Amino acid sequence: MAGSSARRGALWAIGIVVALVVVAIGGWLFVVHQMKERIIETLGPNGSVEEIDVGFGQVTLSRVRLRGPKDWPTGDAMRAERIVMDVDMRSLVGRPIHLRSVSVDNYYLSIVRSADGRVRILPGLKETAREADAKPGTSTADEHAREEKLIDRVSFERGSMEFFDGSVQNPPYRVLIGDARATVDHLHLPALNERTDLSMAGSIKGPSHTGNVTWNGWMIIANKDSQTRVTLRSVDVQTLDPYLLKKAGAKAAVTGGIIDLSIDAAVKNYRIHAPGTLTLNHLQISETGNPLDTFLSIPTKAAIAALKDRKDQITLDFVLDGDLRDPKFSLSESLTKKLATGFAKALGVSAEGVARGAGDTVRGIGNALKNLLGQ
Repeated sequence: MAGSSARRGALWAIGIVVALVVVAIGGWLFVVHQMKERIIETLGPNGSVEEIDVGFGQVTLSRVRLRGPKDWPTGDAMRAERIVMDVDMRSLVGRPIHLRSVSVDNYYLSIVRSADGRVRILPGLKETAREADAKPGTSTADEHAREEKLIDRVSFERGSMEFFDGSVQNPPYRVLIGDARATVDHLHLPALNERTDLSMAGSIKGPSHTGNVTWNGWMIIANKDSQTRVTLRSVDVQTLDPYLLKKAGAKAAVTGGIIDLSIDAAVKNYRIHAPGTLTLNHLQISETGNPLDTFLSIPTKAAIAALKDRKDQITLDFVLDGDLRDPKFSLSESLTKKLATGFAKALGVSAEGVARGAGDTVRGIGNALKNLLGQ
């Protein structure tokens, strides 16, 4: 009798354990289904993912693609061979949702700056994520709680970033950064009102030379306060021609040269203070014989003569100051004006030489008008 009772007790215990296991598996499968559904909703109609693998504490997305909208200058806004998310499983039953890390591997990312200076990245993703958060049948408080996320680190490895800049020309000017590695530390969504650390390094391939770029510092994304440092080392001058030369009044052809640049920028209450140094090495410009041609606002003939006396290296120090909310203030315009002024000063071009060049320019304009009017 006692043995029979013991057997029944053991069977009951086994049954309870099996039931708990079934419930746990069922609950886990439900969580997996919900996570997969949420990822697909977040990617939206322009996004796709070939495979989603949900393990305990880790979610792996394979062959992810986010297509660009109709006005995007290239087909893809982003694609990645693999994205791995390390999830704090305890946060799935609490708030905020906590991701220890997000690793993006073998990727391509395109970034667009429009003519008015607005920067766009991962277009549409923010909107689709918000829609996925605001599911029907949930209270406003629940929606806000679900939106809150903490990501310790996002890393990008073995990829490339492509910048399309419509503020310097149309169609947008393209700069490709290869071998790009980047990290973003501490993202508290959606507020983004805490300090986020950023770093990026990569290479820029020019017509005749490949240089390096680094960018690191911190930013409070919500109010734009930041402290960052940008460096360029041995970058082909022709790659940055639209930014540094053409916009500064360089109308002569630049045929070669290498740039080193460093800028330390601090932004507080939308005011920027950014001292920097630019070095032009082995700069080569062509002399066409046209008196209208200038290089950084200096007549080409005078600029070439002065360059020969500078042993093929010119170093310019500058400071950018301004209010980012002022529509009349432009960082790129301010930089190019500083460079044009600094170039003349660094070369030591005499007032007499500039005046002589200006006289040639005036005569050239007069001759051009006579030809145009047939006189």
